[in-house]
This record gives sequence, structure tokens and C-alpha cells, in this order.
Amino acid sequence: MEIEPLSLGVPKPIIDALPESDGAAAQDMQKAVDGLEQRLNRALEDADTEADAAAYVVDAIERLETHYERYDEFIPELRAWGQSPIYAIAWRNLQADLILQLQSYDWLASHVDRERNLRLVEDGIRFGKR
Repeated sequence: MEIEPLSLGVPKPIIDALPESDGAAAQDMQKAVDGLEQRLNRALEDADTEADAAAYVVDAIERLETHYERYDEFIPELRAWGQSPIYAIAWRNLQADLILQLQSYDWLASHVDRERNLRLVEDGIRFGKR
């Protein structure tokens, strides 16, 4: 089975929003995105079906959502301490953009929706049994 490899990137507006410095934050973001892309593409190569591939992508999307929420929580906390939240905002926005990038693959969209709905039902059943 041939599955189209994923290509992810750090959007230029996110890089442009970072303060001018040595570029370390932009490099860190690019390394993180490259690592995610490599892990996802390895999993897609190993998947037996598109549905199996989508399950791995859904795992990644759920991790990205968790990271998004964590960075979002840092923003008011940093402001309260008089610190600039620009890096937390940039990392939060990167998580959201990566989710959108993953959802933009047509072959993946229906499988991801199906997998997420399946997980909601399984969680609801599991929670209901307690």
C-alpha cells in the first residue's frame, strides 16, 4: 500500500512573530517539526492500511492539542509575572498550525474523522461503565 508522505513546516508568520535574536527559537521549532514529520512518515510506511496510518496521526493530533493547551495556559501566567509570552504564543500557534497541516491531507481527512469519532464513542462507553 502506497501512502502519500506528509510534509510539515513552520509557517513564516510564526517565525516572523519571534523577536529578533540568534534564531535559536526558529531552529528549535524547525527541529521539532522535522522530528514530528519523520516519526509520522515512518509510521505511515509501517502501516498496513490507511486506517492504521490515520490512527497514528490521530495520536499525534491529540498530543499537539495537549501541547497547544499547555502553551495557552502559560500565556496569562507569563503576563502575570511581567514576562513576555511571545515564545509561548509562537509555540501555541505552531501546534495549531501543525494540526491544520495534518488535516489538510485529503486522503487522511475522512480516516482521521472516523478514528476520532470511534475514540469518542469508546471513551464514552468506557466512562459509562464505571
